[in-house]
This record gives sequence, structure tokens and C-alpha cells, in this order.
Amino acid sequence: MSEHVAIDQEECLGCEACVELCPEIFGFDIDETKAYVIMAEGGDEDCIEEAMGSCPAGCITYE
Repeated sequence: MSEHVAIDQEECLGCEACVELCPEIFGFDIDETKAYVIMAEGGDEDCIEEAMGSCPAGCITYE
């Protein structure tokens, strides 16, 4: 079973930290002012872990 990246949209503060760190994995919806996942199957695990640690809302999961 492969890893899966997700963002809890209810909790996202729209700070864009994840987008700045991993633009190939996360995008930003200007209208909703929320980040979203571009590549749900993941990618660079170190980048994802750094994004998770940088998220002030703690709304990124990687399982």
C-alpha cells in the first residue's frame, strides 16, 4: 500500500508554507485561500515531512 498525502481543508489556514516548500506536491486555491494536494501519491518524503512540520495548523497527513 502506498503513502497518501492529504490536507484537512477545514483546518488549513492558507499560510502557503507547504506550497513554498513542495510546489510539486501542494497547490494553492486563491478563491478558497486554502492549500490543496496536487500529487496525492506523495513524492519527496523529506519535503512532505518538512511541510508537515512547518504547517501551523497541523492539517497535513501522510499515511
